Amino acid sequence: MSDDHNDGFDTDLPESLLPYDLWLEEAYKHVMCSALSHVSEHGLPGEHHFYLTFRTNAPGVNIPSRLLAQYPHEMTIVLQHQFANLSVNQDRTQINVTLSFGGVPSPLLIPTSAVVAFADPHMHVAFRFSEPAPQDAEVEDENKATEESVQETPPGDAEVVSLAAFRKRPPN
Repeated sequence: MSDDHNDGFDTDLPESLLPYDLWLEEAYKHVMCSALSHVSEHGLPGEHHFYLTFRTNAPGVNIPSRLLAQYPHEMTIVLQHQFANLSVNQDRTQINVTLSFGGVPSPLLIPTSAVVAFADPHMHVAFRFSEPAPQDAEVEDENKATEESVQETPPGDAEVVSLAAFRKRPPN
């Protein structure tokens, strides 16, 4: 019997060469979209309700300007009693819903890439999503800077290293 408290799992794991984090995040977004699609078709059952937090300044987000002025970076909406026109597009990249703010119906178009959190408090289900990768323009700028820094390095002669020093020698 061991007094380890890690249930036999090595807590010092090597860095994975497989993108498990990405796969898990994609799976959680799929679960979120499935829940939203189910509710859009069948209604919200029982005590279920959803919290959806998204970046209002993310590409593709389309919300009324008065809401964007009030929530310039992030907004959390609650889908419980009063919402309409909930839909998730077929490729699960976009959520549409109409909510009333101050009695004014407001259509919201939210790319799933802008969603940073989803929860169903009734079932104690909550997902937090990582920030999306930089936009293409930023990536291109970074790539260009990397190419320039590589080109600035003057070409040098290749160095040949003898492996003889690293070979095992037979025992005497």
